[in-house]
Order: sequence, then structure tokens, then C-alpha cells
Amino acid sequence: MSENELRNTTAMPTVTKDLFESASESSMQDKEKISAPSLSFMADSWRRLKKNKVAMVSLVILIIITMSSLLAPVIAPHDPNAQTVQYANMPPKIPGIDINGLNGTVKQNGVVIDKYEASNVPEDVYYYLGTDSLGRDLLSRILYGTRVSLFIAFMAALFNLTLGVVYGLTSGWLGGKVDNIMQRILEILSGVPNLVVVILMLLVLKPGISSIIIALALTEWLSMARVVRAQTLKLKNQEYILAARTLGQSPMKIAFGHILPNLAGVIIIQVMFSIPSAIFFEAFLSFIGIGIPAPNASLGTLINDGYKTFRFLPHLMWYPAGIMSVIMICFNLLADGLRDAFDPKMRD
Repeated sequence: MSENELRNTTAMPTVTKDLFESASESSMQDKEKISAPSLSFMADSWRRLKKNKVAMVSLVILIIITMSSLLAPVIAPHDPNAQTVQYANMPPKIPGIDINGLNGTVKQNGVVIDKYEASNVPEDVYYYLGTDSLGRDLLSRILYGTRVSLFIAFMAALFNLTLGVVYGLTSGWLGGKVDNIMQRILEILSGVPNLVVVILMLLVLKPGISSIIIALALTEWLSMARVVRAQTLKLKNQEYILAARTLGQSPMKIAFGHILPNLAGVIIIQVMFSIPSAIFFEAFLSFIGIGIPAPNASLGTLINDGYKTFRFLPHLMWYPAGIMSVIMICFNLLADGLRDAFDPKMRD
């Protein structure tokens, strides 16, 4: 075979227009579509939060506890303030469970005694967590006490959210002499201990929920104001804020329309951390005797009542203390999860 014949056999086929198919406009648009759906900041944060199993379990537990406390009038087996002295200091008894400590029996002088039978308690009456020294059902008091403690904590968080955000946003946005004066006021208020403020409130108001909420409202928002001010100082010199100023938007609209939405993550995290702090503060006040007055119950008053007889009836203290510990731990774990969800760089 000659060289020319070999060259003709190995030559490439002629490329013509018939070999190609023109792409339609719809197919081009399909290729340019983004396969993953676009997510907003809150949707993306929720997606990351759902991956945090500890935070989600804490959220579920908090929802169950909150709903149980809200439905206390419905699910409470007894009146929380009803006193039945002949049934005082009854041990826990749960129907269908034959375990020491949960079957209504106590051990006295080495002999196991059915306390319910000895006290002539009707067979259809059960005290699932026992009774206190006045014969009041502990489970019912825990349900109502948890509602009081959560109410105080959420009201403190509400004041923390409103006062702290407005004060910190105003201070950081205005800056200059106004910011300097406002920060000196914060330093003066933060120098006064919370306990002193509560005692002063008790001199003016009657002891109770209102005085505790007012005392928390006067002191708990200081940390929120500092955090919001620092973030506002960081954001107010960003390009989009300068563009909004150039376009002639009012300072109020810029502060609440551009800066505040970008502070949502920091604010939510700060509020979540403030709730367990308020619960602990209320429990501390009730434990030392200047909190919720009798016969109303809170977790602090229940712990105080159980502390007096802890050596003989430890369950009267263990149950409310356990509920308060679970609430505080869950709020802190949820706040940690929210911090990681809103700012993934915090985990690095």
C-alpha cells in the first residue's frame, strides 16, 4: 500500500453541521440551575441546629417541661395547696410498680411498712412523688412551681430583650459623647448587686412574683446592652450601612431595618443564656426566704422545704432540685447549639 493510500484511509471524517444538534434555550437554563435550594440565614441555621443531637434533645425536653407546666391545672392529680395532714410525709407510690421507694413502703427499725395502708389512704388515691409535711401532693406542687419559675424567667428574658437591645443599639449607633454617657450609666448600674436591688424592691413592694420580675428587669439587661453595643459598633461601618446612609435612609430605619436583623443570632443566644440565670436567681431568693410567699410554690421554695427534712425524706428535695437542674442544663446546651448554628466559625 502506497503512502497516499494509507493517508486516505486514516484521514478524519469530514465534520458537518448535521452532526450537531442546536441546544434549546430551556435546556441551557436547566444546566445553569443550582441543584441545591437557596436557604435564608435562619433556614440554614435551623438546618445546622438539627444536626446537633444534644441541642435537639434539650429542645424536646424543654418543650415537654414547658407544656407540662402550662397544662398543670389539667394534668395535676391534686390541688397543690390542699393540705391533708393525716397523709403528711407520704412516700412516692406509682400504681403497678413494686420497687422500694416507688411502692409506698418505708423501712422503720428494719421493718418494711406500707405507709399508705398504715395511714388508711384509699386504694384509688396515689401520690406519685409523695407528700410534704402538710400533706400536699409534691407532683402537683412541682408542676405549678415549674410554671412560676419559667414565667419569671421568660418575663426576665423579655425585659432583657427589649431594654438591652434598645439601649445597646442606641448607644452603639449614636456613639461619641452619647455612647460615653450611656456606658457610664451601665457601669454604675452593674456595680449594684442584684440582691441589694431585690431587697430594696421588697421594701417598696410586697414579696412575690412582681417584685422579683422588677428586680430582674432592672439588672439582667446590662449584659445584653453591652453585647448589642459592641456588635453595633462593628456593623455600623460596613459597606451596606454606608450605602444606606448615602441613599438617605433615616438612622432609625437603618438601625432597626439593617443592623438589628444582623444581630438576631447574637440576641437569641444571649436571651437563651439569660433564662437559666433568671431561674437560678429566683430559686436562690426563694431558698433564702425572700422569694415567692407561701402557699404559692416555685422550684426554689420546694427545694427549701425539702432541705429542712433532707436527712429523713430526701425525695422532697431531690425531685424539685432535679427538675431545676434539668431545665438549666437543657437551656445551656440549647444555647451552645444555637451559638454553633448561628456562627459555625465558633466551633473552630
